[in-house]
Amino acid sequence: MMTVLKNFRIVDKNTDIPGALIIENGIIREIISYRDSSANHHVNPFIDKADVVINGLELPFGGGGPEGQMPVLMPAFVDLHAHFRDPGFPEKEVLESASLAAAAGGYGTLVCMANTKPVVDSVEKMAALKRRSCALDLIDLYPVMSLTKNMEGKELSDLAGLPAKNESAYKGPLMLSEDGRDIAQDDIFLKAMKEARRIGIPVSCHCDAGGKEAEKAKQAGESRSVWSRIEENIATERAIALGKEARCHIHIAHVSTKEAAAIVRGAKAAMANPHKLLTCEATPHHIALTGACSHELGDESYGRVNPPLRGEEDRQALIAALLDGTIDAIATDHAPHTEEDKAKGAPGFSGLETSFAACNTVLVKSGLVDIRRLSALMSANPARILGLDSSGRGGRGLILPGFRADLVILDIDKKWKVDPGAFKSRGKNSAFAGMDLWGKIVMTLRGGRIVFFMQFPPG
Repeated sequence: MMTVLKNFRIVDKNTDIPGALIIENGIIREIISYRDSSANHHVNPFIDKADVVINGLELPFGGGGPEGQMPVLMPAFVDLHAHFRDPGFPEKEVLESASLAAAAGGYGTLVCMANTKPVVDSVEKMAALKRRSCALDLIDLYPVMSLTKNMEGKELSDLAGLPAKNESAYKGPLMLSEDGRDIAQDDIFLKAMKEARRIGIPVSCHCDAGGKEAEKAKQAGESRSVWSRIEENIATERAIALGKEARCHIHIAHVSTKEAAAIVRGAKAAMANPHKLLTCEATPHHIALTGACSHELGDESYGRVNPPLRGEEDRQALIAALLDGTIDAIATDHAPHTEEDKAKGAPGFSGLETSFAACNTVLVKSGLVDIRRLSALMSANPARILGLDSSGRGGRGLILPGFRADLVILDIDKKWKVDPGAFKSRGKNSAFAGMDLWGKIVMTLRGGRIVFFMQFPPG
């Protein structure tokens, strides 16, 4: 099957050109730049034999404008950190609703955390969820496998039974994690990291183990904002130190404090090849919002998230870390909850359907980064971290011949008001509710096939 996408502004980490894209059997075959005077000569023969032709200037917002008004075509986003709540919590989210939300948010590949019921602590449980996702055929889902059985921090999951990732028959996870509870005992944590090194996949560390210092702050009645900062900073140092000892790729989840960002920056500076040993992510809500938003929503109810939203100095430090490469990727930490649970203080926000718009608003529209840099943070870099950046495997995250045609079409200049009631996700708990954001997902393609198309109002 052949699909032609013409009259688009094609953007990825390395590219920003007007052009057309030729897709054959789900794989990008050719990129044709309109800056080449013979572009039409190259495109027309493909159009003549294409099964599907999508003309960007015929989409409702195109309107035949100049090059700058062409809709943007980017690699679909890759999320390193989402909670699908499936199995075990259908009142919060199910695989179907999470997958629809991901497609509506422009995501093609996602990692989902293991804190389900039962915990995903075996290859069999991971494979069962993967099979269900493949049957839906909306996204590529890579379930995390927990480091310890039932996430109890006592006995390793069957990591020793996993082959090395470089073996051709590898069907294991692409990331390991204990989710929101890093293993308390150093020897067990280190043992798990050594297994991860042998397998050749990263360990996502959520950095919440603050030891005696954090416990002392809690006993003294300090606020969550104080003791959680101690937890994150100490746990970040610990994870990096253990990772160095294990020679394992450590990925620090949802960095939120200026101190943690500085710790990662310093550790990377001392490494010869940090991309292979230490990476980290930040969330759209930590990049865009501060504790004032949590306070307004309710610090212990609708505004609660782990780690908490921080101060403006922390937010600015995260942006600086994005700019200098300390932070490698933007991840949603999508955490859907019921209205009742959120009112009682369940931590987390639903983030899949607002992620791009929040980052586009805060980073691109403000002039801090260009659209290519945002594509790197949301697509190319997370794909690299997962080892999905090779055309030989139908790579993700870039628009290149040989890569999978997982794509997203965007109206980056569309201003819209966030209405969680319209979310595909069952979780309506958004920190951006009622806010005006810039950038709307118009269409998401998986292997060249449309899996989401925004409904436009009549006329």
